[in-house]
Amino acid sequence: MEREPPTLDDCRAAARTIAARILRTPVFSSRSLSERIGQEAWLKAELFQRTGSFKFRGATNRVASMGTGERAAGAVTVSAGNHAQAAALACAQAGVDLVVFMPRSASAAKVAATRGYGATVDLESADGAEGFARMHAFASQTGRVVLHPFDDPRVIAGASTVGLELCEQIARPGAVLVPASGGGLLAGVAIAVKELAPSCRVVAVAPAATATLAASPHGARAASGIGPPRGTIADALTAPHIGELNLRIATERVDEVVHVSEEQIAAGLRFIYARAKLACEAGAAVGVAALLAGRVSALGDGPVVAVVSGGNITPQAAAALLAAG
Repeated sequence: MEREPPTLDDCRAAARTIAARILRTPVFSSRSLSERIGQEAWLKAELFQRTGSFKFRGATNRVASMGTGERAAGAVTVSAGNHAQAAALACAQAGVDLVVFMPRSASAAKVAATRGYGATVDLESADGAEGFARMHAFASQTGRVVLHPFDDPRVIAGASTVGLELCEQIARPGAVLVPASGGGLLAGVAIAVKELAPSCRVVAVAPAATATLAASPHGARAASGIGPPRGTIADALTAPHIGELNLRIATERVDEVVHVSEEQIAAGLRFIYARAKLACEAGAAVGVAALLAGRVSALGDGPVVAVVSGGNITPQAAAALLAAG
């Protein structure tokens, strides 16, 4: 049976389910960014979310849906880091044993945080694609429940609460820029924003090195004809593919897809640190990077909102990026 995308009612139900566990993150205006783009600009600061990223919203909503038998069987997931931490905390709160498959290249700090929340971490995968394969094989062998990091209606509904909040915080937004990789955040925000502010443009932004969607000013489609992803400083945006359900949603609701270079991402991160005083990770800076580089074809009529999706970066990595500028 084909899975259906979450409805606005599903998104609102998710908001009620997770309300007591998540933080309602603030939005900040940026005069410097507004002056650069010639339009009122805001930052939705998901780096202040529990576990340091938006991922806790979707993970919490997904774990809340598990039945008694599923919780007893335990869970398994795959992640380069942010979902790993989010799923680990959500499972710890629910008393669910969790195994996480992370690539060998995963940030040591993210691995340590995931273990700190109580999850068992497997680091035998060479990359994300192998991690997914190993996760599914392990789930088949053990009967554990798969907590997909992005391609799950309940994860998408949880992520949509970012969009629900920003539409309450910013009246009549003209455009929302969303970091994109596996597509859970993108799909969730697109559902909420297009229902609550239909004229708002939803813009997906991805590193050129790891993009799962093709760059286009005319909507979203899956990237094709690309080889293995190259390295990127945006380690949170390295999913091996966009989710099937997420792609369906993006195709219907995303207005534009933008790719940004490594240099542009670094410039975006430095701008956010210097002007907004937000210690974000590189993947969270892609929206601002696209704005600074003039990569977005149209910003709509109204305030522009860039989702700053996470802050899980080590002091050493941040210092190196800041010093390079």
